[in-house]
Amino acid sequence: MFTSASNVEELIRSFRIEEAMMRYSSFVPRLYNYCRSLGFEPGRMLPSRAFCSDESQGYPTILIAKHFGTFPFNHGRGGAIVATQRHGPFAEHGQDLVIIQASHVGYDPETAQFGTYRRIHAAHAEYTPNCGKIAAVVSRYLREYRFAQAGVLLERCEGVLCVRIDNGLLRGNRTEGLFLNLPRLVERDADGDFTPLRTYSTSKSFTASSALQRQVSDLDLMEGQRVAIGTRLRPKMFFYQRELDQEPESRDQQEAGLITAMPWIVTSPNPLLTAAQINTQVEFDRAFRTAAQAPSFHGKRLLHIAGLNIDISPQPGEIFPTTHFVPWAAYVQDREGNQRILEQSELVALLREQGTDNPDEVDLEAAISAMAETDKVQIGVGPA
Repeated sequence: MFTSASNVEELIRSFRIEEAMMRYSSFVPRLYNYCRSLGFEPGRMLPSRAFCSDESQGYPTILIAKHFGTFPFNHGRGGAIVATQRHGPFAEHGQDLVIIQASHVGYDPETAQFGTYRRIHAAHAEYTPNCGKIAAVVSRYLREYRFAQAGVLLERCEGVLCVRIDNGLLRGNRTEGLFLNLPRLVERDADGDFTPLRTYSTSKSFTASSALQRQVSDLDLMEGQRVAIGTRLRPKMFFYQRELDQEPESRDQQEAGLITAMPWIVTSPNPLLTAAQINTQVEFDRAFRTAAQAPSFHGKRLLHIAGLNIDISPQPGEIFPTTHFVPWAAYVQDREGNQRILEQSELVALLREQGTDNPDEVDLEAAISAMAETDKVQIGVGPA
């Protein structure tokens, strides 16, 4: 999906959050009413959720069931990877089909931080990473970034700015890990090589590149003084490589979708928010294409909407999170096979045009009571 650093930066910038965000309690009825405006028929709509398996995703699922009148089909794997091999079974179960795809990220209102969630059912109601699957993927890359932040030093030597780099980061025979984009950090010599000025026991020192000198022009170092590059190690200065299973929907699917953007994720003020956002974008770009080409969806109405679930941790006395949805994009297909992509601004506008009253919503308590009070059905198991 990504072909250059500028592509990654543009994708991140294009994802609007604050102006697009809406509570799930208003998003789901708006989505239902938008489906009605497309000709989807009440009682024939089947929603499907491509969510993470986290319990924080239960509240959105309940609201989907309430407004669509049926429990949604499960279209998701851990970390909100869309299980595209389930398109066929899903299509068999309904006439008018709605796929709701969303990565999720926690939000703690007390600290105004993204990436954690209060587990109210745990012994001490502690905060843990949310989404845990994405956090597990990102943690490896964060560790390598922090090592590089400490392992690249800026120093003044013989009157010029130099970069002292740990040998572990210069080792070229590695197949995995963080690799420095040396042309952005180090000045080439007359032969075009990266020749060290000095060699130490565990590192080498090079003349800093012109680009780096401009970037750190505010840094006033005395002769012999050195400081870690720290947060000055920006995304375009490094990249990651790792041997991953590239087969569609393999166990490495999520990591393979994030690795190119990982320098922007680990340098983000909110790494798990950025990772969840990019996962939503990458998965929609991948999964909608499978839906558009799936024979099982031919002759069906289909809406595939992708976005980000923001799980606001329950406060004392609350049972569920106050989940918000940030729409990203949607794919619309009618029975004749006409197809349309809705980008974020158009999608948000169309949803906001819809009312939040749903005359077809189900009273879940009444439905459950009716099921409990109905006459018992005798189930015959046949002869032993």
